[in-house]
Amino acid sequence: MTSFTELMAAAERSETSLIAHPPEEWMQGRTIYGGLTAAYCHEAARLIAPEAPPLRSATVAFIGPAGGEVEARAEVLRAGRNVQFIGADLTGEKGIAARCQFAFGAARPSMFDEFHIPAPSVPAPEECPPMIPEGAFMRPSFASKFNSHLAAGGIPVSGSDKHDHLIWIRHRDRDAAGMSAMLAIADMPPPAMFAKFPEPAPISSVTWMVNVLVEDFETEDGWWLMQTRADHAQAGYSSQDMLIWNASGQPVIAARQSVALFL
Repeated sequence: MTSFTELMAAAERSETSLIAHPPEEWMQGRTIYGGLTAAYCHEAARLIAPEAPPLRSATVAFIGPAGGEVEARAEVLRAGRNVQFIGADLTGEKGIAARCQFAFGAARPSMFDEFHIPAPSVPAPEECPPMIPEGAFMRPSFASKFNSHLAAGGIPVSGSDKHDHLIWIRHRDRDAAGMSAMLAIADMPPPAMFAKFPEPAPISSVTWMVNVLVEDFETEDGWWLMQTRADHAQAGYSSQDMLIWNASGQPVIAARQSVALFL
Protein backbone atom coordinates (compact mmCIF):
# COMPACT_ATOMS: atom_id res chain seq x y z
CA MET A 1 0.00 0.00 0.00
CA THR A 2 1.40 3.39 -1.04
CA SER A 3 0.74 6.22 1.42
CA PHE A 4 0.22 9.86 0.48
CA THR A 5 3.60 10.79 1.93
CA GLU A 6 5.28 8.06 -0.13
CA LEU A 7 3.50 9.26 -3.29
CA MET A 8 4.75 12.81 -2.84
CA ALA A 9 8.29 11.63 -2.06
CA ALA A 10 8.40 9.35 -5.13
CA ALA A 11 7.45 12.09 -7.61
CA GLU A 12 10.26 13.28 -9.87
CA ARG A 13 10.68 17.05 -9.64
CA SER A 14 12.30 19.62 -11.92
CA GLU A 15 12.25 23.42 -11.71
CA THR A 16 8.81 23.68 -13.32
CA SER A 17 7.16 20.27 -13.28
CA LEU A 18 6.48 17.06 -11.41
CA ILE A 19 6.22 13.57 -12.91
CA ALA A 20 4.50 10.78 -10.98
CA HIS A 21 3.26 7.23 -11.39
CA PRO A 22 0.29 6.87 -9.00
CA PRO A 23 -0.64 3.20 -8.48
CA GLU A 24 -4.03 1.60 -9.04
CA GLU A 25 -4.93 1.96 -5.37
CA TRP A 26 -5.17 5.75 -5.86
CA MET A 27 -7.59 5.51 -8.79
CA GLN A 28 -11.16 6.81 -8.92
CA GLY A 29 -12.75 4.90 -11.75
CA ARG A 30 -10.84 5.63 -14.97
CA THR A 31 -8.69 8.38 -13.48
CA ILE A 32 -6.57 9.17 -10.46
CA TYR A 33 -8.43 10.52 -7.45
CA GLY A 34 -9.35 14.21 -7.85
CA GLY A 35 -7.85 15.27 -4.53
CA LEU A 36 -4.54 13.74 -5.57
CA THR A 37 -4.75 15.57 -8.91
CA ALA A 38 -5.10 18.89 -7.07
CA ALA A 39 -2.26 17.96 -4.71
CA TYR A 40 0.11 17.17 -7.59
CA CYS A 41 -0.71 20.49 -9.27
CA HIS A 42 -0.17 22.38 -5.99
CA GLU A 43 3.21 20.70 -5.58
CA ALA A 44 4.15 21.81 -9.12
CA ALA A 45 3.06 25.37 -8.31
CA ARG A 46 5.29 25.38 -5.25
CA LEU A 47 8.22 24.18 -7.35
CA ILE A 48 8.23 27.39 -9.39
CA ALA A 49 7.31 29.65 -6.48
CA PRO A 50 8.67 28.15 -3.26
CA GLU A 51 8.62 31.55 -1.55
CA ALA A 52 5.01 32.35 -2.50
CA PRO A 53 2.72 33.33 0.39
CA PRO A 54 0.05 30.95 1.72
CA LEU A 55 -2.55 29.52 -0.63
CA ARG A 56 -5.84 31.44 -0.43
CA SER A 57 -7.88 29.95 -3.25
CA ALA A 58 -7.75 27.19 -5.86
CA THR A 59 -9.92 26.42 -8.88
CA VAL A 60 -9.73 22.99 -10.49
CA ALA A 61 -11.30 21.89 -13.78
CA PHE A 62 -11.37 18.10 -14.18
CA ILE A 63 -11.07 17.83 -17.95
CA GLY A 64 -10.35 14.19 -18.66
CA PRO A 65 -9.09 10.89 -17.20
CA ALA A 66 -5.45 10.32 -16.30
CA GLY A 67 -3.58 7.19 -15.32
CA GLY A 68 -0.14 5.69 -15.64
CA GLU A 69 2.52 8.38 -15.85
CA VAL A 70 1.22 11.88 -15.17
CA GLU A 71 2.94 15.26 -15.31
CA ALA A 72 1.99 18.43 -13.45
CA ARG A 73 3.52 21.54 -15.02
CA ALA A 74 3.10 25.06 -13.61
CA GLU A 75 3.65 28.65 -14.71
CA VAL A 76 3.37 32.02 -13.00
CA LEU A 77 0.40 33.93 -14.42
CA ARG A 78 0.91 37.12 -12.44
CA ALA A 79 2.91 38.14 -9.40
CA GLY A 80 1.37 41.19 -7.74
CA ARG A 81 2.35 42.98 -4.57
CA ASN A 82 0.09 40.80 -2.38
CA VAL A 83 -1.34 38.03 -4.57
CA GLN A 84 0.46 35.65 -6.90
CA PHE A 85 -1.49 33.63 -9.48
CA ILE A 86 -0.05 30.34 -10.71
CA GLY A 87 -1.57 27.98 -13.25
CA ALA A 88 -0.85 24.26 -13.36
CA ASP A 89 -1.94 21.53 -15.78
CA LEU A 90 -1.95 17.81 -15.14
CA THR A 91 -1.48 15.69 -18.27
CA GLY A 92 -1.47 11.95 -18.79
CA GLU A 93 -1.16 9.49 -21.61
CA LYS A 94 -4.45 10.74 -23.15
CA GLY A 95 -3.64 14.43 -22.88
CA ILE A 96 -4.74 17.10 -20.44
CA ALA A 97 -6.59 15.79 -17.40
CA ALA A 98 -6.93 18.86 -15.18
CA ARG A 99 -6.27 22.57 -15.19
CA CYS A 100 -5.72 24.39 -11.91
CA GLN A 101 -5.39 28.03 -10.95
CA PHE A 102 -3.94 28.90 -7.56
CA ALA A 103 -4.03 32.26 -5.80
CA PHE A 104 -1.35 32.70 -3.14
CA GLY A 105 -1.84 35.76 -0.96
CA ALA A 106 0.19 37.53 1.71
CA ALA A 107 -1.53 38.44 4.96
CA ARG A 108 -2.47 42.12 5.27
CA PRO A 109 -3.67 44.24 8.21
CA SER A 110 -7.47 44.28 8.40
CA MET A 111 -10.19 45.49 10.74
CA PHE A 112 -11.95 42.14 10.29
CA ASP A 113 -11.17 38.85 12.03
CA GLU A 114 -14.37 36.83 12.10
CA PHE A 115 -16.05 33.61 10.96
CA HIS A 116 -19.74 33.05 10.23
CA ILE A 117 -19.83 29.28 9.67
CA PRO A 118 -19.96 27.60 13.08
CA ALA A 119 -19.38 23.87 13.18
CA PRO A 120 -22.51 21.77 13.80
CA SER A 121 -22.77 19.68 16.94
CA VAL A 122 -22.09 16.03 16.08
CA PRO A 123 -20.87 12.91 17.92
CA ALA A 124 -17.14 12.28 18.14
CA PRO A 125 -15.56 10.19 15.34
CA GLU A 126 -15.33 7.04 17.47
CA GLU A 127 -19.07 7.29 18.18
CA CYS A 128 -20.02 7.39 14.48
CA PRO A 129 -20.42 4.40 12.12
CA PRO A 130 -18.22 3.95 9.06
CA MET A 131 -19.28 6.19 6.17
CA ILE A 132 -19.43 3.16 3.87
CA PRO A 133 -20.76 0.06 5.67
CA GLU A 134 -19.08 -3.22 4.83
CA GLY A 135 -20.59 -4.63 1.65
CA ALA A 136 -22.76 -1.57 0.97
CA PHE A 137 -21.39 -1.08 -2.56
CA MET A 138 -18.09 -1.27 -4.39
CA ARG A 139 -16.17 1.73 -3.21
CA PRO A 140 -13.38 3.37 -5.24
CA SER A 141 -9.82 2.26 -4.59
CA PHE A 142 -8.64 5.60 -3.18
CA ALA A 143 -11.23 5.50 -0.36
CA SER A 144 -9.09 2.92 1.45
CA LYS A 145 -6.51 5.69 2.06
CA PHE A 146 -8.81 7.46 4.52
CA ASN A 147 -10.67 6.78 7.76
CA SER A 148 -14.23 8.08 7.35
CA HIS A 149 -17.19 8.04 9.74
CA LEU A 150 -20.70 9.28 9.03
CA ALA A 151 -21.79 11.83 11.66
CA ALA A 152 -25.08 12.79 9.97
CA GLY A 153 -26.87 12.38 6.66
CA GLY A 154 -27.46 9.51 4.30
CA ILE A 155 -25.26 6.50 3.58
CA PRO A 156 -23.94 6.55 -0.01
CA VAL A 157 -26.10 4.60 -2.49
CA SER A 158 -28.84 3.94 0.06
CA GLY A 159 -31.81 5.65 -1.62
CA SER A 160 -31.84 8.14 1.26
CA ASP A 161 -34.02 11.25 1.27
CA LYS A 162 -30.99 13.24 2.48
CA HIS A 163 -29.09 15.58 0.18
CA ASP A 164 -26.35 16.45 2.65
CA HIS A 165 -24.00 14.70 5.01
CA LEU A 166 -21.44 15.32 7.73
CA ILE A 167 -18.39 13.09 7.77
CA TRP A 168 -15.36 12.78 10.03
CA ILE A 169 -12.34 12.07 7.82
CA ARG A 170 -8.61 11.69 8.28
CA HIS A 171 -5.64 10.36 6.30
CA ARG A 172 -4.67 6.83 7.26
CA ASP A 173 -1.17 8.12 6.60
CA ARG A 174 -0.63 10.02 9.84
CA ASP A 175 2.45 11.74 8.40
CA ALA A 176 0.37 13.48 5.71
CA ALA A 177 0.45 17.21 6.51
CA GLY A 178 0.42 20.63 4.88
CA MET A 179 -1.58 22.21 2.09
CA SER A 180 -1.16 19.43 -0.46
CA ALA A 181 -2.38 16.89 2.09
CA MET A 182 -5.42 19.08 2.79
CA LEU A 183 -6.27 19.31 -0.90
CA ALA A 184 -5.91 15.54 -1.08
CA ILE A 185 -8.42 14.99 1.73
CA ALA A 186 -10.83 17.85 0.91
CA ASP A 187 -12.24 16.08 -2.16
CA MET A 188 -12.70 12.73 -0.44
CA PRO A 189 -16.40 12.86 0.57
CA PRO A 190 -18.74 11.42 -2.06
CA PRO A 191 -21.11 13.93 -3.66
CA ALA A 192 -24.05 14.70 -1.38
CA MET A 193 -26.52 13.42 -4.00
CA PHE A 194 -24.80 10.02 -3.91
CA ALA A 195 -26.81 9.17 -0.78
CA LYS A 196 -30.02 9.44 -2.83
CA PHE A 197 -28.81 6.97 -5.47
CA PRO A 198 -30.89 3.76 -5.19
CA GLU A 199 -28.15 1.82 -6.98
CA PRO A 200 -24.50 2.36 -7.94
CA ALA A 201 -23.96 4.60 -10.97
CA PRO A 202 -21.02 6.69 -12.23
CA ILE A 203 -20.32 10.18 -10.92
CA SER A 204 -17.65 12.63 -12.01
CA SER A 205 -16.42 15.96 -10.64
CA VAL A 206 -16.50 18.71 -13.26
CA THR A 207 -15.13 21.74 -11.43
CA TRP A 208 -14.05 22.44 -7.85
CA MET A 209 -13.39 25.82 -6.23
CA VAL A 210 -11.66 25.92 -2.84
CA ASN A 211 -11.25 28.91 -0.52
CA VAL A 212 -8.60 28.38 2.14
CA LEU A 213 -9.55 30.11 5.40
CA VAL A 214 -6.43 29.54 7.52
CA GLU A 215 -2.67 29.47 7.04
CA ASP A 216 -1.88 26.54 9.35
CA PHE A 217 -3.72 23.23 9.46
CA GLU A 218 -3.87 21.65 12.88
CA THR A 219 -6.46 19.31 14.36
CA GLU A 220 -6.81 16.69 17.05
CA ASP A 221 -5.75 13.15 16.13
CA GLY A 222 -5.89 13.97 12.41
CA TRP A 223 -9.70 14.31 12.26
CA TRP A 224 -11.53 16.86 10.07
CA LEU A 225 -15.30 17.38 10.01
CA MET A 226 -16.62 17.81 6.47
CA GLN A 227 -20.07 18.90 5.36
CA THR A 228 -21.30 18.46 1.79
CA ARG A 229 -24.72 19.82 0.82
CA ALA A 230 -26.32 19.59 -2.62
CA ASP A 231 -28.48 22.58 -3.51
CA HIS A 232 -29.35 21.51 -7.05
CA ALA A 233 -29.63 18.36 -9.16
CA GLN A 234 -30.98 18.60 -12.68
CA ALA A 235 -30.16 17.53 -16.25
CA GLY A 236 -27.44 15.16 -15.03
CA TYR A 237 -25.52 17.71 -12.94
CA SER A 238 -25.45 18.69 -9.29
CA SER A 239 -24.13 21.79 -7.54
CA GLN A 240 -22.92 21.48 -3.96
CA ASP A 241 -21.33 23.42 -1.11
CA MET A 242 -18.54 21.90 0.99
CA LEU A 243 -17.20 23.05 4.39
CA ILE A 244 -14.37 21.70 6.53
CA TRP A 245 -13.73 22.34 10.23
CA ASN A 246 -10.95 21.08 12.47
CA ALA A 247 -11.78 19.00 15.54
CA SER A 248 -12.06 22.18 17.63
CA GLY A 249 -14.73 23.64 15.35
CA GLN A 250 -12.56 26.17 13.50
CA PRO A 251 -13.50 26.46 9.81
CA VAL A 252 -10.52 25.83 7.54
CA ILE A 253 -11.90 25.38 4.01
CA ALA A 254 -15.02 26.50 2.14
CA ALA A 255 -15.58 24.97 -1.30
CA ARG A 256 -18.06 24.58 -4.09
CA GLN A 257 -18.25 21.80 -6.66
CA SER A 258 -20.06 20.85 -9.85
CA VAL A 259 -20.68 17.12 -10.26
CA ALA A 260 -21.90 15.09 -13.25
CA LEU A 261 -24.46 12.43 -12.27
CA PHE A 262 -25.00 9.46 -14.57
CA LEU A 263 -28.34 8.39 -13.12
